[in-house]
Amino acid sequence: MTSYRLRLRSPLFLGPSAAVVLLAAVGCSVTDAEASITVPTPSSKVAAHCRALHKELPGTVAELDRNDPRPASELTAGWGRGDGAIVLRCGVPRPARMDDPDARAVEVNGVNWLLEQSGDAGPRFTTTYRKAYVEVTLPKEYAHDAGPLTAFAAPVLATVPDSV
Repeated sequence: MTSYRLRLRSPLFLGPSAAVVLLAAVGCSVTDAEASITVPTPSSKVAAHCRALHKELPGTVAELDRNDPRPASELTAGWGRGDGAIVLRCGVPRPARMDDPDARAVEVNGVNWLLEQSGDAGPRFTTTYRKAYVEVTLPKEYAHDAGPLTAFAAPVLATVPDSV
């Protein structure tokens, strides 16, 4: 049985803010049938964790079949189509929001995620306390539901080591 626990808290994050890099990396669109997104450009060490994660990702998430975005990359993955797609990017820069003591976080099956929500878009979650930042963007119907993150817990735990 898969479960998740939604726990809001103020996480402690270390390191410098990377707001400019974050703004450059956020540009992604999931409105096309075959989504096109910005592929992250992590260090080779981080990319190795992402390649390992890519091999462990499930074929289905939240009853959506795997449909990877373009351009094809071991650093990205997707499930579903159009505005209803779930998109994963591995090796993204550290979000500037992690420096905010009021930032919200959730824990899902042993993996901590920073929660970011803005406007009409769905929530974006980014792993915390890991050697690679994994970002998952959910459709807006998941604005109050972290359930799809349960599909990523075991692969993240198995392939992306703790940074603490």
